[in-house]
Amino acid sequence: MDSPEVVRKIQEIGIVPVVRASSSEEACRVVEAILDGGIQIIEITMTVPNATEVIREVVRRHHGAVITGAGTVLSAGEAARCVDAGAEFLVSPGLSAAVVRFARSRNKLAIPGVLTPSEIMEASDLGLNLLKIFPCSSAGGPSHIRSLKAPFPEMKFIPTGGVSLLNAEEYLRAGAFALGVGSDLVNVNSKKIVDTAKALTALVAKVRREREPVDKGDGQDH
Repeated sequence: MDSPEVVRKIQEIGIVPVVRASSSEEACRVVEAILDGGIQIIEITMTVPNATEVIREVVRRHHGAVITGAGTVLSAGEAARCVDAGAEFLVSPGLSAAVVRFARSRNKLAIPGVLTPSEIMEASDLGLNLLKIFPCSSAGGPSHIRSLKAPFPEMKFIPTGGVSLLNAEEYLRAGAFALGVGSDLVNVNSKKIVDTAKALTALVAKVRREREPVDKGDGQDH
């Protein structure tokens, strides 16, 4: 799957579950629950023990049915190991030109983390327009996304860090392209994961339905 197709799927689904776990077994259990909840995209962070093997196993089990990415990718070397394991996209907490260049060389999507206007401009200079805003909650949450969209209306932002079912709608209405959801979705029992995944998916659909006439009417992002 090439980068533009992955971007389209992220936009379609609207949720990027960020899987952190204390063991590879726990990570695989969380992944299964997220998929049962109807979200066909997974970000396995490199903080998970044997993360590349977890990526490889998820790809093996669900090849073609789920988009599997790697998170907390800090170097080109880590990026290479993740892509070799089957990762379709690479997410970093900060902006690494080396990771971006590697991803581009393999026709994979890199989503670096940024927080400030200066970092967004630097990312734009690297040819990027889809960015993770991290850690978003400590910078103001939805109001931070709204403030960044004003000078950067064409940029696509995925707020991550403190995003939950309680504030997801506010983030979407502030202009988020998709939502990176971590502990609110994955650090609970399997039934709760399924229920939260379904609720988040329904919320994304609801907000988009309500916005559709406005978006079609004037062609602008609101």
